Amino acid sequence: MECEQHRLALLASGLSAVLLGLMAARASAMDYYVSKMGSDGNDGRTAETAWRTLGKVNTTDLAPGDVVRFQRGGLWRGQLKPRCGDDTAPITYAAYGSGDKPRLLGSVVKNRVDDWVSEGGNIWRTKEPETIAAELLRPLGSSEAISGWRIYAEHGASARLEQVASDTSISFRVECLKPGDGGSDIQCYAVPFSIEQGKAYRLAFRAKCTASAKLAVPVLMRSGAPWNAYGSTGFREAVPLSGEWATFTFYYTAFIAADDARLTFFLGDALPANASLDIGDISLRECRGDEFLCNDVGNIIFDGEASCGVKVWKTCDLDAQDEYWYDEARHVLKLYSADCPATRHSDIECAIREHIIDQTGCHHIVYENLALYYGGAHGIGGGSTHHITVRDCDFGFIGGGDQMGGDRTVRFGNGIEFWGTAHDHLVERCRLWEIYDAALTNQSGGPRTPQYNIVYRGNVIWNSEYSFEYWNRPEDSETYNIRFEHNTCFNAGSGWGHAQRPDPSGRHLCFYTSPARAREIYVLDNIFCGALANAFYAPKWPRPALDALVMDHNCWFQPEGDMILFEENRYPMGAFTAYQRDYGKEPHSLAADPRFVDAKRWDFHLQADSPCVDAGNGPNTATDMEGTPVRGAASDIGAYENLADSAK
Repeated sequence: MECEQHRLALLASGLSAVLLGLMAARASAMDYYVSKMGSDGNDGRTAETAWRTLGKVNTTDLAPGDVVRFQRGGLWRGQLKPRCGDDTAPITYAAYGSGDKPRLLGSVVKNRVDDWVSEGGNIWRTKEPETIAAELLRPLGSSEAISGWRIYAEHGASARLEQVASDTSISFRVECLKPGDGGSDIQCYAVPFSIEQGKAYRLAFRAKCTASAKLAVPVLMRSGAPWNAYGSTGFREAVPLSGEWATFTFYYTAFIAADDARLTFFLGDALPANASLDIGDISLRECRGDEFLCNDVGNIIFDGEASCGVKVWKTCDLDAQDEYWYDEARHVLKLYSADCPATRHSDIECAIREHIIDQTGCHHIVYENLALYYGGAHGIGGGSTHHITVRDCDFGFIGGGDQMGGDRTVRFGNGIEFWGTAHDHLVERCRLWEIYDAALTNQSGGPRTPQYNIVYRGNVIWNSEYSFEYWNRPEDSETYNIRFEHNTCFNAGSGWGHAQRPDPSGRHLCFYTSPARAREIYVLDNIFCGALANAFYAPKWPRPALDALVMDHNCWFQPEGDMILFEENRYPMGAFTAYQRDYGKEPHSLAADPRFVDAKRWDFHLQADSPCVDAGNGPNTATDMEGTPVRGAASDIGAYENLADSAK
């Protein structure tokens, strides 16, 4: 007894220390406000002295417990890069004021007639970015000449750098004496210069080589350790070189402000022995970035979501209204239109292939009451995360970007993705629609990747290719305590991207091959209504993995096709009892019309006579997604508690 009392005393002491730490963190925390009427020169600490831009939010050092509040009714374009909290308190990104949720848009608008140039034959293109600032690189031929560039070699590789002058131009030459095994073994780089966060930069140069070679895209990066990148470019393929001069242009978006930036050519594995690379007329200048298509366009949303563009992969395939092709080398968009696109359409939103919120490596963050629209990658994405909460947020028209670049035609884009190592996450009371891939997903390609303690609860999902997708590979990875519960999922595969996918599917639960060790995966109290392919798809899961799924109190409705595909077994809706018998699952689940109030208007509340009323797994939740208290014998299935039932 004395030992037990001592243990309880220690536990109480530990809890008190945690609570005191939380109280102290919040007491010293700050609230910051962001408004389109604000100024980045303000201190941001009141609504009257609000900041204005995402750039200011992204570059401000925040402390655990701090809250960044965006004004309701406001709109911000670009990418949010959150800061991390810690065990004492998260950092929160939320809303203030009245009206619609603040919107974070991952798109560039092209609504003006002068945004477009006719190429004839009903082909219109956007303009290339215009350079607007001074040269950042030291010009060749100046008194400092080649001193503006350096050569570095390691791991036994060697090279020589020299200036070469002709009657018409001046260039510098890199002669490879001994190649390396990797690109970093030989580096040719510019001396440091300054860049600004969020600015766009255009690099242009001519190049030729005495041997056939491929040149990797030069990297805008830090001049010292840890040698990390300072900017991104949408062009990812190495470019071919020959003995003839060729001109190259690349664009970069700086995601940090720095005085120690450098431009680096990585040549160690590009140049064979005794080959010489000549680079001339090289220039790096800032260009207009407010309308810059910095990355692939994953989708075009026309006229307030009335229609979407159709992506093609070759210019020769542009032959129907609103088909488009993205030129990743020039960062321009080509669109087929019978007349000027800005005349034909009142609104043209070009969704850029970037996560609207990139939380790579982040932890202890809360997102509340935000609306994320029109991103060409993920709404919220990034690997190696923990202790993330996403609550009461909206996600619409997400995904469709080119994942690989070059000739590979793979598109992607999820509403919320937890990639790689991920644990202690909560997604609740969110609405997600028109998502190219999965509305919600945790997935990983390993190795030895843990994913655990992830809860998706009380969300409403419609017109997404997959409502929930899961896989984890290889065998030495592990997944446990994943809960998908009280969600309402409608019309999987009925979104904008389905018809133009190379792999049209349409599934609510999409469980691809997943050999990782799995246990405690729960699918409870959900509505799965209407899917173009399968409501539940797990064709390659072995029986032990299927046995790890704890499923019950779900409502399934799919009058046509195979509703459930397990291993090689197909079960239409009429064979639901056979599925229950064969797999020993879901003894209290239903195969019935959930009877929504008005699904055509996206009203997924339950009618009073819905079979989902009081059919949930006991009183396992206090309220539904709108805060309606759970009443009656049990909770209702799905995200909403029936209003008539709540009055009991």
